[in-house]
Amino acid sequence: MAKLVITLLNLLVILILQIFPGNVSVTLNVPSEVKAGTEFDVTVILNKGDLEGFSRFQQTIPAGLTAIQGTSSNADFSFSDKRVRLIWLRTPETGEITVTYRVKIDERLKGTFMLDGKFSYIENNERKSVDIDPVAVTIVPSSTIDPSLIVDINDFEKMTMPYPGLTAEDAANIACIRQKPYSGGQGDYIVNVLVSKESTRRFAKVEEDVPEGYTAVAVETRDAIFTFKEQKVKFLWMNLPLEPYFTVAYRLIPKNQAKLPAPAIRGAFSYLIDDKTVSVDIVERDLTLAEVTPENVKDFVARALAEPAPVYAQAPAEEPVKSVVKPASPDEEPAIAVTKPTVTEPQQAAMPAQEKQPVVASQRTNESLSLAPEQGVYYRIQLAAGHKPVNIERYFKKMDLDREVRKEEHQGWQKYSVGSFNQYREARDYRVHIWNTTPVKDAFITAYNSGQRITVQEALMITEQKWYR
Repeated sequence: MAKLVITLLNLLVILILQIFPGNVSVTLNVPSEVKAGTEFDVTVILNKGDLEGFSRFQQTIPAGLTAIQGTSSNADFSFSDKRVRLIWLRTPETGEITVTYRVKIDERLKGTFMLDGKFSYIENNERKSVDIDPVAVTIVPSSTIDPSLIVDINDFEKMTMPYPGLTAEDAANIACIRQKPYSGGQGDYIVNVLVSKESTRRFAKVEEDVPEGYTAVAVETRDAIFTFKEQKVKFLWMNLPLEPYFTVAYRLIPKNQAKLPAPAIRGAFSYLIDDKTVSVDIVERDLTLAEVTPENVKDFVARALAEPAPVYAQAPAEEPVKSVVKPASPDEEPAIAVTKPTVTEPQQAAMPAQEKQPVVASQRTNESLSLAPEQGVYYRIQLAAGHKPVNIERYFKKMDLDREVRKEEHQGWQKYSVGSFNQYREARDYRVHIWNTTPVKDAFITAYNSGQRITVQEALMITEQKWYR
């Protein structure tokens, strides 16, 4: 019996020495739950025994987290390539060492990740190490950011990794093909769209104009934000799927069960190259997209582009611009729920009917106050819109604005706006300033990319900025 006890004790001692070689142990203290957009402390407690020479603590943290030096107990702290390092050329004499550092959390994150690490040291001219048991940390998503921009921390790196530039061959193979809409059997039509995108990964959108009388619902989004508003179907991606090609689909349903002819649709696929938007028309062909495979996709696209557009694919005539537009309200700007939440451009703030007057002579002509395009993504504050031009200086003088009003023609409207802001938050603050200091109570934010109007949602996704109420 005594021999059995001694044997068990020896095994226990061997096990302890294997777990804590050299009587060295490491404890990691972190909160179990943190909030996106904030910071938290990581505390590492080293029980080093009689260790005095070189030692190093090393830990890898997920993409989207940034480490900042705290109390290092004379260690050389560094953080790069997702790796935290604390190096001692000579370990402090105290038996227990406590080091801390802070971790900043990207505001777009959610989900659970694991923190572990390794403490390495030299003992009797031998390299030894102690692995730290993993600790789970859960990120609670921020309530102040547009939900469509929130990403799981385990997917963050692949969604924000540097994207390779497009080769000439890749650019030639980027195309978007719509299969001729076919009946769904209940008076509805199914619309399939093939996106051949090659290696492009960043922000992109598919946008289609569908005839009046139809409403659209998503069938396959491929993780896009789907919206249908004012007869426009949109699929928006902050980052495109990894595959070089994929298919999205939606269903067109006649309103009030009306019997309508086959829909004539037109659209475009837009994507970013060096932060500039490139757009290609979506071509419609009487082909079956289900036949596309990784082996034949390039030949399929080339054949589709080479075929002439059939009669049914001709774009419909421009829809007339509606002559009545309701004023916007502040509540129209925040996110609305479609398939996923999105931030949309509100309706135009209309000028009072009595103020819609022809241009009259002034010291500065309206032409000199026309809105000029700027590079990149930016935001402006729209004040009003009307079908007839007004004398800008005379009309807006009574509003005591501290910035110059500029005019643009857009979709049959004369639109008047002020300011130019690279950050959405700055535009939001100036809009509130206008609400509080001028008679204009329905001013709202508009967004542009190199002079072209885009939605606020698209601008936020392109620039990866935060949405504020």
